[in-house]
Amino acid sequence: MTNFKIRAARIDDLQHLYEMAKLTGGGFTNLPADKDSLTEKLERSSRAFERTTDEHGNDLFVMVLENVETGVVRGTSQLFTMVGQSWPFYSYRLSTLSQTSKELDRTFRAEMLTLVTDLEGASEVGGLFLHPGERAGGLGMLLARSRYLFIKEHRSRFGDRLFAELRGVIDEAGGSPFWDGLAGRFFGMGFQEADYFNAIHGNQFIADLMPKHPIYTAMLSEAARSAIGIPHPKGRAAMRMLENENFSYGGYVDIFDGGPTMIAKTDDVTSVRNSKSGKIADITASGVGLKSIISHGHLADFQATYAFIGEAEAGITIDEDAAAHLSLSVGDTIRHIPR
Repeated sequence: MTNFKIRAARIDDLQHLYEMAKLTGGGFTNLPADKDSLTEKLERSSRAFERTTDEHGNDLFVMVLENVETGVVRGTSQLFTMVGQSWPFYSYRLSTLSQTSKELDRTFRAEMLTLVTDLEGASEVGGLFLHPGERAGGLGMLLARSRYLFIKEHRSRFGDRLFAELRGVIDEAGGSPFWDGLAGRFFGMGFQEADYFNAIHGNQFIADLMPKHPIYTAMLSEAARSAIGIPHPKGRAAMRMLENENFSYGGYVDIFDGGPTMIAKTDDVTSVRNSKSGKIADITASGVGLKSIISHGHLADFQATYAFIGEAEAGITIDEDAAAHLSLSVGDTIRHIPR
């Protein structure tokens, strides 16, 4: 069904991640095309996988999608367990102020953007990137949903709220209409420069330089207003996937490109809530059973892949290809969710 599996990233995955980072096209803060930053991410991830205590802390887990036949890495995703600890985590919150004039007999509704840190302490699913040559066969879904199986297996390491930031509208020149219409006016730098600086140094400079009072969207350009809460065209499928997982858009947008932030209660995420664990009773021929995503292992030993799952008297059955990909045997326990 697939020759790919998800596994914990290692330090020696650096070159693979760097090559993918150069393909993102900008606006992808969690995967900067900078080897020093990527090395720091991989080292931080290694420390998170090595920590065996269960409390909710400031961890980063980096996963990769590996071709089991060639060993080549063709995708990646990330989990941040508690944002806003190293520096404040800023978002814009879109709200409406209604005011009524009795003299004019009219009600005026003004939309405003307010700089907030409401999501501090929540967990984030982010950094998902799939190599353009592999965007078929459900590998994006495997990258995305395997993270929820990891969360379920390590629930105490994550917060009660989970969110995902979708990349906003980026024009053909690599610019952001939202940035140009709002923050760019205060910073004197283009979107690509600011986005790269954020990826390397964090977004504290936003707090240092941005106005703290609400911004009326009517004062922005039409191009900037039309980008608020709108995902990049290539991110619409990701938005639908998040909606299927019970995430919703609650009016929070990214401070750089205006892309929507999707939020869910962690325990209400479909793949967290509905996944099941079971013991392998038999390994069968490929293609027998219900197509599913499965995972096995704890922390650095965590792996996931597609499999065919069936019911057996003493547990579940799994196809031989999936068993080989994850080195599974009869008697092993796996977590699974229908595709």
